[in-house]
Amino acid sequence: MIRHIVPGQIDRKGHDLSRLGIENVEQEFFYVKHVHSLYAVRTAKELYSRGNGIILRFMTDTDITAAVVGTGHLGRHHVRILAGMEGVLCIGAYDTDRERLAEITAEHGVPALESVEAAGVADAVVVATPTVSHREVAGALLEAGCNVLVEKPITATVAEAEELIGLADEASKVLAVGHVEYHNPAVQAALGLADGVRYLESQRLSPFTARSIDVDVILDLMIHDLQITLAVAGETPSEIRAVGVPVLTDKVDLCHAWVEFPCGLVANLTASRVSAERIRKLRLFARESYFSIDYAEQSVSSAQLVRNPTGVEIAPRLVEVQKDEPLKAELEAFIAACRGEESPIVSGRTGAAALAAAITVRECVESR
Repeated sequence: MIRHIVPGQIDRKGHDLSRLGIENVEQEFFYVKHVHSLYAVRTAKELYSRGNGIILRFMTDTDITAAVVGTGHLGRHHVRILAGMEGVLCIGAYDTDRERLAEITAEHGVPALESVEAAGVADAVVVATPTVSHREVAGALLEAGCNVLVEKPITATVAEAEELIGLADEASKVLAVGHVEYHNPAVQAALGLADGVRYLESQRLSPFTARSIDVDVILDLMIHDLQITLAVAGETPSEIRAVGVPVLTDKVDLCHAWVEFPCGLVANLTASRVSAERIRKLRLFARESYFSIDYAEQSVSSAQLVRNPTGVEIAPRLVEVQKDEPLKAELEAFIAACRGEESPIVSGRTGAAALAAAITVRECVESR
């Protein structure tokens, strides 16, 4: 039997271990997080002798062990959130950049792991490495028996995405994709009310930075709105048209896409990483209602057609939004799914569909 231990109160040696619920001091195996180190011990006696006077408490049956692979721009925030999440023991993080890893793990009080394999002992692992490595890293973790959340895009190619989906299905593990904007509380609030959307318009504009220039703006930014569009439509696009141009890099920096669906929904998407200002807007036009979502403000403006005895009028509609950090909501949904609970994760199949749509947009741009 493997039992997980997390730090508890300070006490002196000689304290009765039965207080911790330890009954078999000779045979049970323990996995221990002790200050900034991580070690395994085979018996409660060894646990006690190596504890240096620190009395430890057991995790509950619903607690999840988690790890992060990749501590760059997004990975460091995954570490921050998981390290403080109730019901989760973050057993550590791994990165090939050991200096950056040391900085992040020290800041959040979690162990610096020595390899991807070391992360593979966790129940749930976040993969926040460069996209080209997603198939290899996430695949190895799925094969090790982990539930995996891989940052968007799911992989570099649709074929690689299908391979990950196959591995997750074979192992009966959760494969989620980090489309963080889907977890924005404003988006969730609007999607819960918008029925029969006929037209969708998005603007995702950012000033230029040197981050993520290894991919084009389609896979960097527009893929967020493609995934949300697919969630609204609930089906595969029937037609995609797009134009785009490189401006400050050798890849597409500005793109405009027109996406149609068999249900009649039309989406008009614009993404730019060379804008003078930062804009994150989504507008949904449904039958007799309208929603305008501000991602940054986490707010929704809405209006609806109201029928009364004297005719019809357009009236404001109050949409309540419980503000929260989208990345935290994403991780909470992932952890809930790891526990077997229903949760609004972006599944591997959904992530693969978003990638396929993004690649089609790119192909349209390149064919012009």
